[in-house]
Amino acid sequence: MTSAVIQGQQGTPLHLIEKHAYQGWLEQQPAMTKQWLSATNFKGYGVSVIPANDGQVSAALCVVESLGDYFACGQLASTLPEGTYVLTAALNSADLTAVAFGWGIGAYRFDRYTEKAPARALLAVDDANVLADATRLIEGTSRVRDLINTPASDMMPQNLAQTVKALAEEFDATFHEVVGDELLKQNYPMIHAVGRASVHQPRLLDLTWGDDKHPKVTLVGKGICFDSGGLNLKPGEAMRQMKKDMGGAAHTIGLAYLIMAANLPVRLRLLVPAAENAVSGDAFRPGDVLPTRKGLTVEIDNTDAEGRLVLCDALYEGASEQPDLMIDFATLTGACRVALGTDLPGFFTNQKQLAGDLMQAGEKVSDPVWNLPLFRMYKEALHSEVADMVNSVPSPFGGAITAALYLEAFVGDCPWVHFDVMAWNRRAFPGRPVGGEAMGMRAMFDYLRNRYQG
Repeated sequence: MTSAVIQGQQGTPLHLIEKHAYQGWLEQQPAMTKQWLSATNFKGYGVSVIPANDGQVSAALCVVESLGDYFACGQLASTLPEGTYVLTAALNSADLTAVAFGWGIGAYRFDRYTEKAPARALLAVDDANVLADATRLIEGTSRVRDLINTPASDMMPQNLAQTVKALAEEFDATFHEVVGDELLKQNYPMIHAVGRASVHQPRLLDLTWGDDKHPKVTLVGKGICFDSGGLNLKPGEAMRQMKKDMGGAAHTIGLAYLIMAANLPVRLRLLVPAAENAVSGDAFRPGDVLPTRKGLTVEIDNTDAEGRLVLCDALYEGASEQPDLMIDFATLTGACRVALGTDLPGFFTNQKQLAGDLMQAGEKVSDPVWNLPLFRMYKEALHSEVADMVNSVPSPFGGAITAALYLEAFVGDCPWVHFDVMAWNRRAFPGRPVGGEAMGMRAMFDYLRNRYQG
C-alpha cells in the first residue's frame, strides 16, 4: 500500500480544529471564507473544501471532537480532493502522530483480489520522528488487517509460516517451525490433535529476536486458519467469517513487527500454534481425553472450543522460559462479545497494576481495552470426572472467564495478559472499514514502549 503520509512542508493549507475552538477560528477568517461556510450550511463539524477565485482548492477545513483521537482524520485521505495537504497550525507530537496515523490508515484498501480506487489525498508531515512513529503504526495495523482479510484458501498454516518466516528475515530474527507428526515427537499434542483432520498440516511457528540480556517478552497468537467447529460443526452463518479465527496470530505478528521496527530493548519470542479445525475421519471427538504439553489431561466437551487447546501447549512452552511478560491474543469466545460488544476487546491478567496501566494506554492511543476478572469461583466449572479438566463449559454464563481460567492453568505464575478479541469490524467507521481489524494491539505496544523504552 502506497503511503498517504509523506515528509514535507508544502501543500494545500488544511485547517484542523477541535470543535470547541471553531467559533474563535471562524471569527479570524476572511469574509470570503465565512461566506462560503455559511452558503454551504457548514455546521461547525466535519469537512469543508474552500475554493479559490479560480475554482481551485484554496484550503480545506476539518473540525473534530479531539485532535488526540487516532481516527478523527480517518476519512480525509479518501474524501479530500487529490493533492498534498499541510496543517496550518503546529500540533504537539502526540496529536500529530494521531492525525498522521488516522490519515494513513484511512487510505487502507484490501485489494489483493479486486481493484479498488486508492486514496489520493496526501498529508505532508515535517517532523521525521512523528512520521516514523505513525508509519510504523499504519504498517503494523495494515499487516494485521491483510492477514485477517485473506481467505482461508490463501491463509492456511503453511501460509502463516511463510509470513512469520518473512518477518524474521526482515528483522534478522531466528525462525523455526515444528510441523505435522513432529509435533507429537516434540510434545505438542494438542496442536496436533486440533489440526490433524486437515490436509494442511498443523504446526508451531517460533520466532526469536533481540539481545538475550534484555527482558524477555513472549507473544502467543491463536492461529486457527479456518474453524469449521470440528465435529461440533458450526451452522453456516457462524462459519461464514471463520477465516478470521487466526486473528490472534495476526495481532501477535503485527505486535512483533512494531516491537522490532521500534527496536525495543527486549528479547522477543513469538509463538503461533497454527492449524485448521476441520472435519474428517481423523478429527478429534467430543468425549475424547487428550494430553497436553504440561501433562494435564483434558476431556473434550466441545470440538468448537479448539483455540484454547492449541494455545495451552504454546503458553506452557512460552512460560517455561520465565519471561518478564507473556501476552496472548485470540478470537476465543463469543461470550466476550456478548459482555462487551464487538468493538471493545476484553483482556485478563494476573498483574493488577498492569491492568490499569494498559487501559490508560488504550485510552491514550484510541485503542480502548477492558479488564475482565479471573474469577476463581468459576474454576470448578472446568471439573471433569474422567480427566484433569474439560475444555469448555456447557453453561452460557461467564464463558470468557472460564476460557481464560482454562488458559491460566498452563501459565503458572508467569506474568501474563490474555486478549479475547473480535478482530473484525462489523460496520464501517472513519479509518475502520468492514473487515479485519487490530484491536488492543496499539494499546499493548504503547504499554510495552513505556515500560521498556521509557
